[in-house]
Amino acid sequence: MEVIMKNKKIDKAAKKPKSNKPGSLPYVWSRIRQRPLAMTGLIFVLAIFVLSFISPYILKYSWETIEMKARYQTPSLTHLLGTDELGRDELARILYGAKYTISIGFISTGVSAILGIIIGSIAGYFGGKVDNLIMRCLDVFQAFPGILLAIAISAVLGPGFTKVIIAMGISGLAGYARMMRANILSIRSSEYVEAATSINCTTGRIILRHIIPNAISPLIVQMAMGIASAGLQASALSFLGFGVQAPTPEWGSMLSSARSFIRDYPHMCVIPGIFIMLTVLSFNLVGDAIRDALDPKLRD
Repeated sequence: MEVIMKNKKIDKAAKKPKSNKPGSLPYVWSRIRQRPLAMTGLIFVLAIFVLSFISPYILKYSWETIEMKARYQTPSLTHLLGTDELGRDELARILYGAKYTISIGFISTGVSAILGIIIGSIAGYFGGKVDNLIMRCLDVFQAFPGILLAIAISAVLGPGFTKVIIAMGISGLAGYARMMRANILSIRSSEYVEAATSINCTTGRIILRHIIPNAISPLIVQMAMGIASAGLQASALSFLGFGVQAPTPEWGSMLSSARSFIRDYPHMCVIPGIFIMLTVLSFNLVGDAIRDALDPKLRD
């Protein structure tokens, strides 16, 4: 009996899941869950994003319904966040516009990261004249402030949701490319890369299967932190008239439309500003948690 009990204990111990490996997705998620502020930020962003899609079905007023008799109302039980200069419900417009601000932040950061990874991988792996040519081109991009370059590209392409994503994606790729190049230079001479080269693996396979997966972790951290600044930059472009245009209620365009009424009806400016601040703060909190989980120097 004692032998049977011992065997059962051994079997149970063998069936127990192994601890999460540092850097893996379960490990990162477990670290985020240990940070109450990060979880609060994540829940806030997810809630706002989900509500932006279901708000037309759960709210009494539509974001585009004009009611001139209800203009300039302050927050009340009828309109929880008040109304604007055309009597449109601010809560409906805030929730509907969240999909644009958050989507632009995610997609433009993804575009910048993908382009940066491709360009940085080519520069770091091949080196020499190819590296010098790419780096000098990136120097030209980084000679301009990011927001100024995005404004210039948006002025050429014109306003709109897709065009502002392209503008922000191009303006932000230089940082990702430089980081990817630096990571590849440090692992280019690693044993596993030399082994892949010795068995005649193609250059594309070496880059895609061996180099990029081992060099991408720092870029994930930069992406997590970059989404917040991308969302803020998207609102800034819309505020200046280069992003999503009225009557679409993107938060930046809502601020731009309400600035003429800031003295008499400050809630029209304050409410979109608060949501921009809370969203950026939430992304930063989540980004901090991801950085702490992926950076070996910051692990407990």
